[in-house]
Amino acid sequence: MITAALLLAAAAPQSVVVVPPEHRLIEGVASDGKTIFVSSVLDRQILACESECSLFATLPVGLHPMGMAWDAARKRLWVAADCPALPGIAKCDRGALVELDSSGKLLRQFAPAAGPFRPGDLSIGRGAVFVSDSLNGAVYRLRSQAAALDTMIAPGIGRSAQGTVLDPTGKKLIVADYALGIASVGLSNRARTLLPRQDGKPLRGIDGLVRCGTTYIGVYNAITPAPLITFRMRPGGIEYGELIEKLQLPDPTQIAFDGKRLLVVADAGWKGAGEPNSTRQTGATILAIPLGADCKPL
Repeated sequence: MITAALLLAAAAPQSVVVVPPEHRLIEGVASDGKTIFVSSVLDRQILACESECSLFATLPVGLHPMGMAWDAARKRLWVAADCPALPGIAKCDRGALVELDSSGKLLRQFAPAAGPFRPGDLSIGRGAVFVSDSLNGAVYRLRSQAAALDTMIAPGIGRSAQGTVLDPTGKKLIVADYALGIASVGLSNRARTLLPRQDGKPLRGIDGLVRCGTTYIGVYNAITPAPLITFRMRPGGIEYGELIEKLQLPDPTQIAFDGKRLLVVADAGWKGAGEPNSTRQTGATILAIPLGADCKPL
C-alpha cells in the first residue's frame, strides 16, 4: 500500500489506478494515452484500466505476462511472457514475446530458434520490438514485418537484461543489465559498451527503463523502499541522479511513458507472491508523474 508518508516528500505523483487486490502480483504497465494496461502475473491476465480495471486478455497456459509496451503505430500490445519461479507456476525453459491486437486477441508468439528464453521486459522503437532475457542477459530484436527474432546481445555476455530503450538518434539501444549496469548497443554493428556513472562505478539494480527526450528514467529496486533514477549521457558514460528527491516506493517494478506522464507500478507484490496461499489486503497502486517539456516532474 502507498502511504501518505511515502509520498509526503513529493507532491507530483498521483495514484491513478488501484488494481483489485485479488490480482496479487502486478509487474508490467503500458498505456495508449488513455487506457492503462497492467499485467497480473499469477493469473496470466492483462487488465485494461481507466476508472476501473477489466479483463483485456488471458495468456495461454504456461505464459505469464511480465513487461509490456504499447505499439502506437500498429495499435498492438506487446508482452514479455515468462514462467517466474513462484508457487503455483509450472517450471519452464522458454517463454515468449506475445503480440496482442487492440481487442486483446493473441496474434503471434515469438522466441529464439533454440535455447532457453526467459523474457522479462521489452520496448518499442522505430518499428522494432526489443525484448530482454532476465536470466542470461540476452537482448533480441523483432524488426517490422519480420517473422523471427534476431540477436542484439548474445546469451551470456550480460547477466540479467531488464529495461531497454532506443537513444534519441535511433542508432543505439540502451540496456539496463541488473547485475552489470547500463550499456549501449549499436543497432548496425551490435557493438556493446558499458556506460559507467560519473564516479566510475556501474549503475546496477535498474529494472524498468524509459526515455523522455535525452533523459532516461529507471526503477532502482536494488534497495527497499526504492527511488526512481534519472541519467543522461556524458562523454564515456552517464551522469545519474534521482527523479524526485526522497521519493521512495515500496516495491516498484516497471514504468511506462505516454508522452505526458510517467506511469509506475509502485507496489507490485513480489514478496507476498513468493508465499504460498498469501493474499493482498490492498491492491497494487499505479502512480502517474506528469513530466514537463524539460522531462522534469511538474
